[in-house]
Amino acid sequence: MSTIEAPPAPPVVPALRESAPSRDSERWDRAFARAAGAAPTDSNAVRLLLDARENFPAWLDAIGEAERYVLFESYLFLDDPLGQVFAEALAAKARQGLRVCVIYDWLGSRGGAPLWGPLRAAGVEVRAFNPPRLDSPLAWLSRDHRKSIVVDGKVGYVSGLCVDQAWEGDPGKRLEPWRDTGIEIRGPAVAELEHAFAQVWMACTGEVLGALPAADEEGEAQGNVRVHVVAGVPGAAGIYRLDLLVASVARKNLWLTDAYFVATSAYTQALRAAAFDGVDVRLLVPGASDIPALSPLSRAGYRPLLEAGVRVFEWNGTMLHAKSAVADGTWARVGSTNLNLASWMSNYELDVAIEDAAFAQAMAVQYEKDVGHSTEIVLTPRNRVRRSEPRAMAAKEAGEPVAKRAPSGSAGRAAAGAVSVGSALGAALTNRRNLGPAEAGLLGTMALFTFGFVVVAALWPRVIAWPLAIFGGWLATAWLVKSWSLWRRAKHAREPDMAPMPSLRGRGEADGGAGRPDIIKD
Repeated sequence: MSTIEAPPAPPVVPALRESAPSRDSERWDRAFARAAGAAPTDSNAVRLLLDARENFPAWLDAIGEAERYVLFESYLFLDDPLGQVFAEALAAKARQGLRVCVIYDWLGSRGGAPLWGPLRAAGVEVRAFNPPRLDSPLAWLSRDHRKSIVVDGKVGYVSGLCVDQAWEGDPGKRLEPWRDTGIEIRGPAVAELEHAFAQVWMACTGEVLGALPAADEEGEAQGNVRVHVVAGVPGAAGIYRLDLLVASVARKNLWLTDAYFVATSAYTQALRAAAFDGVDVRLLVPGASDIPALSPLSRAGYRPLLEAGVRVFEWNGTMLHAKSAVADGTWARVGSTNLNLASWMSNYELDVAIEDAAFAQAMAVQYEKDVGHSTEIVLTPRNRVRRSEPRAMAAKEAGEPVAKRAPSGSAGRAAAGAVSVGSALGAALTNRRNLGPAEAGLLGTMALFTFGFVVVAALWPRVIAWPLAIFGGWLATAWLVKSWSLWRRAKHAREPDMAPMPSLRGRGEADGGAGRPDIIKD
């Protein structure tokens, strides 16, 4: 693990913008800031961290050296040996009198329930994001998918890794450590990570995070790297806008790594347009779904990209979980956002866009290594989407054992495959794209299923009607409760003796209307 501190960053990303006159530099900066919903922050030091072997020790070291406070946020925080190590490290700091705040996602961290009691007993402030509520039947669709740590306002971590032993692998079961990417940040941008944490804290509790003890050296320049901290919130689509912009302005190369790729038509077309324009566009994804019926369908979704010249690679190892990008040797992105609608539009996500040639070069070197551990997906002479060689044969030729696929990763890949199913069914009805042989079996299966549904509805209508009636009644009740709650809130707000709501410093239109909670330093 080497610290990457490049020479002073120029005011613009050179390769992405080298065709623009210097007088337009400010305009380019404004475009990137508006697309991301985040202004640039200069004078940072950024370190690239790979996989569990580099990320977890760095996190534990930072927690162990904490002197004032620790902010810890993770989608998955499980009660396994790794989770117990982190729980004890956090509890130890709370027992020393430090303020320790933990946010976990209720859905993702269901397996972590035994940890919360001991953590609270030690003095850790633990909050669950978005547990089920009767008055919000579909609220569970929005999740806190962020993974971040802030220690003392001096160092922060952003990654795709969670507190789950799966990331460390299990050689006895032929499960390799998961491939994932994170970063360590020191400098003024750490304050942006704090504000992102406070944003989710308010979403969990309805309260501001409150006072955090300040340090004299907090916020001081630590390097020469410019970053954008993009704190994604439901509906804001900051990373989506940024991804589209980068795909549109990249001139030399755009190399993407993603765990659950199910792109929108707009993003697919942006990648196709870049490839047609001579940009070296590559996409690295996990191996296809473990569900045999979905494997050809998942790969069929790559056809529009392959036809345009985009190169697609499937990881040969247990699980590729990284969410990253590197473009033109000067720009990179690392974080939690997958290239799909759930991440772009529905979840709380956290990513960092880095404008620095040295960091981008390190990312590009690692990307080449990752591609060497992958198999390319190609179009056959009969226009079918296939791996260039069987996975087992590729591993044998490379002298490597065949790693088992990750069981916990299959659910996500199956979800991505389900979206592909929906895309194929929609295309069959609207003729918006040509369907290939891989979709024929799917359409036949769905036709039989639909016929079965129709027969059940005709012969036993109550089997269909009662579940729909119950769900409809639930929705109506939830809307009524929500209406009554809003009416009471408006009534109380008009009363002169009402205390003001917690203040928010608005970030304006660029942040999609999302407020930025105040953090008080004393």
